[in-house]
Amino acid sequence: MPSLLSSSLLQMLPLLFSLIISLMLCGIIADESPPSPGYYPSSQVSSVAFDQAYRNLWGPQHQRLDQSGSLTIWLDSYSGSGFKSIRPYRSGYFGAAIKLQSGYTAGVITCLYLSNNQDYPGDHDEVDIEFLGTIPGKQYVLQTNVFMRGSGDKNNVIGREMRFHLWFDPTQDFHHYAILWTPTDIIFLVDDVPIRNYPRKNDATFPERAMYVYGSIWDASSWATENGKYKADYKYQPFIGRYKDFKLQGCTTQSSSSCQPPSPSPPGYNSLSPQQYNAMQWVQNNYLVYDYCRDPNRDHTLTPEC
Repeated sequence: MPSLLSSSLLQMLPLLFSLIISLMLCGIIADESPPSPGYYPSSQVSSVAFDQAYRNLWGPQHQRLDQSGSLTIWLDSYSGSGFKSIRPYRSGYFGAAIKLQSGYTAGVITCLYLSNNQDYPGDHDEVDIEFLGTIPGKQYVLQTNVFMRGSGDKNNVIGREMRFHLWFDPTQDFHHYAILWTPTDIIFLVDDVPIRNYPRKNDATFPERAMYVYGSIWDASSWATENGKYKADYKYQPFIGRYKDFKLQGCTTQSSSSCQPPSPSPPGYNSLSPQQYNAMQWVQNNYLVYDYCRDPNRDHTLTPEC
């Protein structure tokens, strides 16, 4: 009898081992998800058809809108592509679901951002979500940045970069990325999880002039991947960015002075709720890879908000 029992246990060991490994993996994956923010700003904003809110800006031959409303833009050795909102906004929620290309994408930037550089050349404002291309075996970097009144122009660039890895593979599926710009905060969101809050601390460090919404894919080989160590290699072209589920709601330059952007948080909070802040802290504790305010090589007299 004992020998039969031992034999049965031995036969079950592979199954038990597989079950244990599966449970461990489930635990790991679960731990890789941020805590719930408890509030989902994207649910307060309706989707908008691309051609109702945006127009091609450059590289029209490298841009395709399919019947479902999904937009594909691509970069090759001939050109990249970009689009721009029809209207400028002075606040609002600006988002899209984006899927990135896998494989070798070093030097390539895929982005969604706000800017008024065409209205104020050499003295513009900008708020960026930029995906910095990578090499096989290394993760994409999501860079957020804020420029005010020419701090991103000429040779005296004063960036306010915070860079992140992601808790998922952005090449496997679409994920929603958004900028929520209010009179008091600029909040960067990934699948409704706030990853960064840039608060208004004084007028000099917060953009106030109206901006358009842009998206583009372009070659930034001089700096994008490990400070330019790896360049765009066009033997891997085309480099493709996919966008869908565009969400845009805000106050245009034609809106009344009483216009308010969508709220970043539940009723009763001026900025992020404690639950949202907790989710943001989890992301920053686990996935933040660079913070300009913590860079000892930066001149922080130029970034007083730090």
